[in-house]
Amino acid sequence: MGLLSSKSSKVKQAQILLLGLDSAGKSTLLYQLKLAQSVVTIPTIGFNVEMIQLEKSLLLTVWDVGGQEKMRTVWDYYCENTDGLVYVVDSADKRRLEDSRREFEHILKNEHIKNVPVILLANKQDIPGAFTAEDITRIFKVKKLCCDRNWFVQPCCAITGVGLTEGFRKLTGFVKSHVKSTGDTLAFFKQN
Repeated sequence: MGLLSSKSSKVKQAQILLLGLDSAGKSTLLYQLKLAQSVVTIPTIGFNVEMIQLEKSLLLTVWDVGGQEKMRTVWDYYCENTDGLVYVVDSADKRRLEDSRREFEHILKNEHIKNVPVILLANKQDIPGAFTAEDITRIFKVKKLCCDRNWFVQPCCAITGVGLTEGFRKLTGFVKSHVKSTGDTLAFFKQN
């Protein structure tokens, strides 16, 4: 993974890691963004990779890695050359919220994503009693854990698509800013 650029078209490509516990809505939101429609998904075994272009100058390659307990043990291996992290939280699953918070805290310790921008998607806002984005910010200690990087918590609903574009546009801005500020032009390749 890593930021790529085509010299001829000036379109850069950013590698985005999409993580969260199983059933948080990662694949649903990925395909909602990609296809602009709700798609029935099954639990991701391994990973899905999709390219999404929200603006002309940046193409996002999104790695949606399964969130089952066994898959979480290999999340660290997907962090290398990542330009941004999107962490999806099932805001209505109060029983597993602490597990999700622990996994979020663990992944932020990975050296390969140090200082990489983070978007938390507080998913399932359509469910009564779901924690708000402000609640997720507090519970996940985002201000403390992400003080060394750009971050944002976006409320959303993967099924309807509400909030997804806004969250990914925020990420796109962060990724561009991060690359400019670090002078990071990781691997420039000519795309065919």
